[in-house]
Amino acid sequence: MSSSRWLSLVSDVLRALTGGRSKTSRPRPTPRSRTTSRGSYPGDYTGTVRAEYSPALDGNADPGEVVWTWVPYEDDATQGKDRPVLVVGRDGSWLLVLMLTSKDHDLDAAQEARWGRYWQDIGTGPWDSRGRPSEVRLDRVIRIDPSTVRREGAIMPERTFNEVIKGIRRHGH
Repeated sequence: MSSSRWLSLVSDVLRALTGGRSKTSRPRPTPRSRTTSRGSYPGDYTGTVRAEYSPALDGNADPGEVVWTWVPYEDDATQGKDRPVLVVGRDGSWLLVLMLTSKDHDLDAAQEARWGRYWQDIGTGPWDSRGRPSEVRLDRVIRIDPSTVRREGAIMPERTFNEVIKGIRRHGH
C-alpha cells in the first residue's frame, strides 16, 4: 500500500474518532442550561465580569475568597470535580468563579494556549494546605450555585485579586 493511501486511511480513522474535529479545534460548552448530577447548570459565563473585591469570612462565599465547590467539566457539565475556586463576582443568584490548580502550567503554556486555556501564577496562600504555588485559569468563568460551596478556604490578597481581574480582561471577560 502506498504512503499516500496510508495517510488517507489514517486521516479517515482520525476523522471518524474525533467527529471530524481538527487537532486545534475543541468543543466549547454551549450557554444553554444543562442538568447535572448537582442540579441545573446554565453554562459558563461569557460576558464581562463586574468584579468586586468584598471578602468576609462569614460563612458565605464572597468575591476575593477562595472556596471549595463542585465544578462541572467544560466538555460535559453532567460530570465534574471538587476543586478550589476564586470567587470574582456574581451573575444574578450565581457566583462567578475561576478554577485554581497547583499544577504548574508554565511548562506547557504553549500547548494550553493552543487549546484556548490560559493560566496565571498567583503564588502560595492559605487556600492550599500544603503551601504549593497555585495558578488560576483566566479564560473560563464558571457559574456556581452558592449552596454548593462547601467550605471557605481563604481570602486572596486584594493586589493578587486585581492582577487576576486584569488577566481575565485580557481574555474577554
